[in-house]
This record gives sequence, structure tokens and C-alpha cells, in this order.
Amino acid sequence: MSAPASSPAYARPTRARRPTPAARTGASPYDPGETPLARTRRARRMARELTVLHPDAHCELDFTNAFELLVATVLSAQTTDKMVNKVTPTLFARYPDAVALAGADREELETILKPTGFFRAKANSVLGLSQALVERFDGEVPARMADLVTLPGVGRKTANVVLGNAFGVPGLTVDTHFGRLVRRFGWTEEEDPVKVEAEIAQLVPKKEWTDFSHRVIFHGRRVCHAKKAACGACGLAQWCPSFGIGPVDPELALKLVKTPTASDTE
Repeated sequence: MSAPASSPAYARPTRARRPTPAARTGASPYDPGETPLARTRRARRMARELTVLHPDAHCELDFTNAFELLVATVLSAQTTDKMVNKVTPTLFARYPDAVALAGADREELETILKPTGFFRAKANSVLGLSQALVERFDGEVPARMADLVTLPGVGRKTANVVLGNAFGVPGLTVDTHFGRLVRRFGWTEEEDPVKVEAEIAQLVPKKEWTDFSHRVIFHGRRVCHAKKAACGACGLAQWCPSFGIGPVDPELALKLVKTPTASDTE
């Protein structure tokens, strides 16, 4: 069934269907009886559908180089990309590179970062990572996971964002949206981001990891919301073991779908 012309491209009213057992009972959508081959085939079918649903998926943090992306990703913790994108133009106009940021006045830096929340901790992180870049990497952002995760405030999630989007090195970005969705999809039961990354890496071809991460995150922000998923408007419904955790009526579900503009992201 195709979506109405006025609907966003990623919203697709579903055929009538009962909520799944997991949705009705609250049980885990992960089926231990599903063979690894069957799970891989289902995952790849859903991944292909995500490419159709979210052809515009991309990194929603604004950046012009690896340093800007690294800092923006660190600042994105516990806030929205929209808020980070409001702050970073001022930040990078004042401190355009690692050398400049490493020597930043802390009070001035904290004032710039205050809208992002946890600004003192974030100031510590961006000062520390900038100083480390200057001292150990000649002010340049390294293009290796092993080096990136040694920087203050940088874990595997941040490193994968930078590697995938600034250097073209495939990586899975296991943020809150990604983890929630792959568990709802029944692809993993793991909660630990590193373990989630390892399991999903077995299901999706490596060359697709970066774009796949964007598509899953787009889907989590726009359709498969944390509190009320738009199940009746979801193009993944027929393969999803969590179908029915949100409204299954297409008309009601479409009202929950968010617009695709970056300014609306959470």
C-alpha cells in the first residue's frame, strides 16, 4: 500500500494486521529460536527497506571537517543535534581548530557551551581532546579507532561517527535510537553498546555500516519513537516482531510521524 501524496516518503501505511505477541504481552521481541541465517535474511530485508524509507538519511550534525565533527559529536551527548548546530557556529568561529580550542578561556568556552547542557563536563572534554590532539597528533584528528578512543570524552560511538562521516571508514553508530530499534527489531538482546555493535556487524555488510546507522537513527527519530511508535505508518511492519507497541491504525500512526528536516530532530 503506498502512502498518500501528502505523507513524508518514509511513512507507509501498513496492511491490517494484529499486534505481535511481543507487543501484546510485553515479552522480548528477540526470538532465540530464529536461526542466525533467518535473522540475517530478515535484517537485510529490513535494511534494504530502510534505504527506500530514508533516502535522505545523513549525519545531522553540521560540520566542515573532522575536527568540527569530533567536537560536535562530543557536545551532542544529552542534547539534540538541533541545539548543537545552534552552538557550533559561534564555537568554531572563535576556536576554528585544535590549537585554538586547546588554548580557550574556560569561562568563555563554558558560556558558549551552556545551551547544550552539562557544559562544564563538555568544556573539560573538548579542552582535553583538543590538547591531546595538539600534543599527540600534531593538531589533526586521527583516522584510526584505536587512536580516537584515547581522546577525552571519545568512545566507540563518537569514533564511529567521525570515522564514517569524515574519513569514509565504515562504522556502526550505536546511539540511543540505534540500540532501541535493533532490540525492537529482534536482532539482538544486548544492552551494552559495544556488544550491540558486534552483533549487528554480523548482520549488515560492512560497506553499509555508516549509511545503515543513519537510516536506523532517522527511523528512530521520525517513526519508531521511544514512547509511542508509529507502527501503523511503518514500512518495516511486516518484518518487525514489535509491531503493535504503538498505534496500528494508519491514520492515527501518520499523525505521530515527524517531518524529515534536520531542524525537527531530537
